[in-house]
Amino acid sequence: MSHKPLFVGVDVGGQSIKAGVVTDVGHPLSCIDLPTEADQGQEHGLEQMARAVEKAVATAQLTLADLAGIGVATPGTMDIHFGVILDPPNLKPWKNVPVRQFIQERFHLPTAFQNDANAAAFGEYWAGAGRGSRSLVLFTLGTGIGCGIIVNDLIIEGVHSHGAEVGHIVIQMENGRMCGCGQPGHLEAYASARAVVKRAKEALRANNDTSLLRQQLPADALATDEEEETREARWCSLVFSAAVAGDILAERLVDQTAYALAIGAVNMMHTIDPDTVLFGGGMISTGDWFLERIQHYIRKHAFPVPAAKARIAYAELGGSAGYIGAAGCAHRAWLRSQRAFE
Repeated sequence: MSHKPLFVGVDVGGQSIKAGVVTDVGHPLSCIDLPTEADQGQEHGLEQMARAVEKAVATAQLTLADLAGIGVATPGTMDIHFGVILDPPNLKPWKNVPVRQFIQERFHLPTAFQNDANAAAFGEYWAGAGRGSRSLVLFTLGTGIGCGIIVNDLIIEGVHSHGAEVGHIVIQMENGRMCGCGQPGHLEAYASARAVVKRAKEALRANNDTSLLRQQLPADALATDEEEETREARWCSLVFSAAVAGDILAERLVDQTAYALAIGAVNMMHTIDPDTVLFGGGMISTGDWFLERIQHYIRKHAFPVPAAKARIAYAELGGSAGYIGAAGCAHRAWLRSQRAFE
């Protein structure tokens, strides 16, 4: 083995699997992508995870003997303690998938298992924008809203593996917008990429103004509420680009999104009083002005001390946060095992 422990992190998504070898200080030595191909079944999916580990190690010009552990992060409902994916909506038709057991038995290495948003938060805490923080909240802004919470090196998983589901906190008590989970008023229904696109469509249908969005969004976008992840991400970026260009409707939509995210952040600040609140995902590519709008509303609604002292920033690791954080979870487990023998 190398003189310093090395870890493989695997981040399983609905469309692709990212993996890489990571050092004991969070520096990636390799990064690879493979298609998840979830529709081919969970056995095939598990094999793809194994291939991702092997490819990450080979790309780093290492062998399995150089590794101290593996970390795997996945989306969906899960039992983190037992290392099982239960019924993931983005990995149909998988059910009750024993991820940790499979990887551990395949490679004969200690294996950590974690929720993907938690892993991304731990990645930022360990090696990204949260370095040096004692506590951190990360909002991941995509088709939905993921969240991870770290307090004193502890990932808030919850007793039932449903901790930190901040995308589903209620921010509108009456006549709330319907969330994709089937409940009204959730943060995700207001501030996810899907929500931004839906609100833009509704606004354009409701009036005949000359918004840039009417010119930029394809005609069929206004005729349907069809939900498709890649398309929604592209349309959401059009809304933000139009806001940058000074379009009044787009500016209003983005400001409403910043307000909703600020309310979500304030709720977390009043719950755990973190050092750092981070925002990651596609929306942050817009630039600092969006973050400044979020900060403005946080200062307006949070208690004065956390409003003044908590650091509100963008995440740094981008799409690498998940696999780096998964490796970080393996590193954390390795450190605990070493201390047990001291």
